[in-house]
Amino acid sequence: MKEQQVKFYYKNVLESVLGSEHGITQKQLDELAAKTEPLIEKLNADRKAGKTKYRDLPYQAETIKKVKAVAEQVKWCENFVILGIGGSALGNIALQTALNPYMYNLDDKQRKGCPRLFVMDNVDPMQMSSFLSYIGERLDKTVFNVISKSGRTAETASQFLTICQMLENKLGKDSLNKHVVATTDLKSGTLRKTADTFGLTTLEVPDGVGGRFSVLSPVGLLGAAVCGVDIEQLLAGAAAMDKRVSEKSFYKNPAAINAAINWHYYNRGKRISVMMSYSYALKDFADWYRQLWAESLGKAKDLFGKEVFVGPTPVKALGATDQHSQVQLYREGPNDKLFTFLAVEKFAADVKIAPAPAIAPELGYLSNRNISELLNSERLGTEYAFIASKRPSLTIAFDEISPYTVGQFIYLLEASTSLAGMLFGIDAYDQPAVELGKEATFALMGSGDYAALAEKIKPFSQIDDKYII
Repeated sequence: MKEQQVKFYYKNVLESVLGSEHGITQKQLDELAAKTEPLIEKLNADRKAGKTKYRDLPYQAETIKKVKAVAEQVKWCENFVILGIGGSALGNIALQTALNPYMYNLDDKQRKGCPRLFVMDNVDPMQMSSFLSYIGERLDKTVFNVISKSGRTAETASQFLTICQMLENKLGKDSLNKHVVATTDLKSGTLRKTADTFGLTTLEVPDGVGGRFSVLSPVGLLGAAVCGVDIEQLLAGAAAMDKRVSEKSFYKNPAAINAAINWHYYNRGKRISVMMSYSYALKDFADWYRQLWAESLGKAKDLFGKEVFVGPTPVKALGATDQHSQVQLYREGPNDKLFTFLAVEKFAADVKIAPAPAIAPELGYLSNRNISELLNSERLGTEYAFIASKRPSLTIAFDEISPYTVGQFIYLLEASTSLAGMLFGIDAYDQPAVELGKEATFALMGSGDYAALAEKIKPFSQIDDKYII
């Protein structure tokens, strides 16, 4: 049987489609190839030198065994709750939306014996209160997976402290080791110390893998395995894409072409990158992509310390929904965007449209057609409309949505991010601008380690009444 594939299509950015002002000429493509091919080789060399640890994740046989063993250990639960934020949550949400049915949490038949999944990725008080009210009556049948490399992330730590108190009050002091799994650093950190003290089951956040690149590690694999996703196929798909994005030839490497086209358009004023999924199942990968692209490529300084202030702005959209909310802007607003459509050739399920009634013969064109035909026609219609308005677009097409193709997609975007970072001449793996906001939060919450910063913040935390209307 032919393996399912994720395919990358880039004709709709070419001069032959868009014209010379907004399209890429063959000469420009060849120039991009000449610029990018040495970077492919450098990225491959970096991987051999152990500098890009995320590229080893498709080949972690021992980790798969550990994850599956933990998933088996907690299969008794009816609710599996992930506590995490950013890279500890977005990948989990995306995998669940992509690879399990829409009504998974509500329909016992669709869950097929697996627990419900909840990902608590924020500290909104109303959301948290509502959730705690629900889960408080079900604690004896719930397992919590707290994910934090350090254990000091304020959002996750506050959730964890609250859950621990609930478990202790309702189920006793010895309940933690049955109801909590910690995914954290192997050796050090607050969560590691806590896990060792209370004898919690643990999985490791691998060294050298940043949160936004961690979905194919235990960070994302445990929740997927617990909910019935074939994690071996997920990693097999990533391994298959690894071979494709290691290809030295620019024209055979989808990550290289994707990164180069994005870099080309950024430098020609198209600094907004819109990912528009024509599949509800793939919609949350647009959120995952936004963190990957924004946190990796938004940098003030290049590798030599020169101020550059670069970074494309990632935006998400869902077809066909956002044809009715955003396409007006996308076609007639500023031509400052590059679009990436996510397309699916064969959906796992389909719906036949009912016949039109005699009183509405004008709806007959829909009768007895499949909903999948309508959705894909909407996508093609939007692509055509964008071409008519000289708006460049790329397409990432899935033969089907499966663990294997999702693994390919994840790895394609991760490798594209690495190459885009090299083209921009920045470090795609750090996130220095995130730290000040975190430290300010610690200061405002009364951490003694940040008392001096708290004093600096005071004037800005006071509301000046003369500016309130």
